[in-house]
Amino acid sequence: MKIGAIQMKVALKKTEHNYNNAEVLLRKAAEAGVDVAVLPEMWSGGFLTEELEDQLADVDGQRTKAFLSRLAEELCINIVGGSVATKKGEKYFNTSYIANRAGDIIAEYDKTHLFSFGGEEKKYSPGDQLVTFQIDGVDCGIIICYEVRFPEWCRKQALAGSKILFVPAEWPLERVSHWRILNQARAIENQMFVICVNGCGEIVPNKFNAGNSMIINPRGEILADAGELPQEMIILSDVDISEVANTRNKMTIFHDRRADLY
Repeated sequence: MKIGAIQMKVALKKTEHNYNNAEVLLRKAAEAGVDVAVLPEMWSGGFLTEELEDQLADVDGQRTKAFLSRLAEELCINIVGGSVATKKGEKYFNTSYIANRAGDIIAEYDKTHLFSFGGEEKKYSPGDQLVTFQIDGVDCGIIICYEVRFPEWCRKQALAGSKILFVPAEWPLERVSHWRILNQARAIENQMFVICVNGCGEIVPNKFNAGNSMIINPRGEILADAGELPQEMIILSDVDISEVANTRNKMTIFHDRRADLY
């Protein structure tokens, strides 16, 4: 499986620009031969909390789902659609949609752990369920940004059978060391692939997203790394799903767990 992590420069509140840019980048990923393309968190309008306006929230995800479905079917790729701000009823959510090659929306995930340090809970409601899905027959899961700080939530993904964990984010430059360490740790302790896809570049004056998107194998080794360059790019790597079983058979963490104690 060839995965393309799309490190995108998200323009705050410029929805039309962001949809157009995302399409250009998804087409480039398809041209590179990916099986799966992954977008970052809040790619359609940027990470907004109390400043979120109704026109920036996608009602029931209609526009986003149609956008992802159209491109996935046309390009014959799977798309992990990062996340966007959605409005469902009277509530707002930070929502991810996943489209398969046929253009079907096969999963929908609402971020369950909201970033109170950044005021996310002031505007958004939390999701309440773990979500897994299959891409080309491979069991996958998704968390969003801040949730990589919750190892219990990531372990539940592994226990549910996920072999690839997708982590779309809008992670700031000032905490980039945490971003890199936490994602590698989640891969190592759960012995699964972690595809962490961040935004990049200046958001507002003197505030930057960290970039540093990575594709990490079940041993915590980095297969592809956008590094510190604050620019849009697509990092690519082939992943061999058999590495998950091979790693778990050699280092029997799951066998040695004391599920009777914790």
